[in-house]
Amino acid sequence: MFDINSVALIIFVIAVLIVVRAVKIVPQQHAWVVERLGRYHTTLTPGLSIVVPFIDRVAYKHVLKEIPLDVPSQVCITKDNTQLQVDGVLYFQVTDAMKASYGSSNFVSAITQLSQTTLRSVIGKMELDKTFEERTHINQSVVDSLDEAAANWGVKVLRYEIKDLTPPKEILHAMQAQITAEREKRALIASSEGKRQEQINLANGAREAAIQKSEGERQAFINRAQGEASAILAVAEANAQAIQKIANAIQTQGGMDAVNLKVAEQYVGAFGNLAKTGNTLIVPGNLSDISGMVAAALKIVRGSDSAAATDSTKA
Repeated sequence: MFDINSVALIIFVIAVLIVVRAVKIVPQQHAWVVERLGRYHTTLTPGLSIVVPFIDRVAYKHVLKEIPLDVPSQVCITKDNTQLQVDGVLYFQVTDAMKASYGSSNFVSAITQLSQTTLRSVIGKMELDKTFEERTHINQSVVDSLDEAAANWGVKVLRYEIKDLTPPKEILHAMQAQITAEREKRALIASSEGKRQEQINLANGAREAAIQKSEGERQAFINRAQGEASAILAVAEANAQAIQKIANAIQTQGGMDAVNLKVAEQYVGAFGNLAKTGNTLIVPGNLSDISGMVAAALKIVRGSDSAAATDSTKA
């Protein structure tokens, strides 16, 4: 027979077992699905919860954090029949613990397979060159397709990122050759554009220089012409003033006699200079002209002396 101590110990163990089975502590960002007699009963949220021992059981435990999932590498065929080795990473989050438990037998495997098939479908609609340019479009297309299907599984697909796109080696060599040729082409175009611009600059410079030179020559010619005109005007004005003064002097008393004397002196001087220019002696054809001129000059001088004497006597 059991003694009292043994019965008490058994009761204590059963009580502890009941408490352990009844009290559930759910961690933060977790959700536990409880079944009662094999049917879905409730979802336990983070914190302390009480369930019915031996009737309720925690059937599924889900993490509500964002989960990264590596999508295995696969071969995709582009629109222009080129093979591409593609792998990526998928980020998802459980939003409904009940659907994640009963919507699919394995939602992780389901979204992995669906992401691979969707990726093959999207890349199959693009040519090889577009796949490298449209990575963002490919990622978004995979997310949209997965998110629509994963809603029934209680999962939210947040984003998909392609990690690597690897074409065959032959395609890589061809692409590298194409890139090299394109760069050489751009270099040649840039060089020719530089030479063309250089020729244009030189032509514009020569044109500007010619225009400036012609403008300078034109201005210099104008300045010289204006200077010569000014000189001619100055000489003419000086001659006019001299003639005016001579005319005024002639109108005075004894002015005409002075003119005649001056003419006689210049006449004699001119013949004297002609005689000095060579070995031949030049004499006037009519020697009486000289004597007449000399006589006229002496008469003028005498007349001047007489006029001077008369003026002094009057004084």
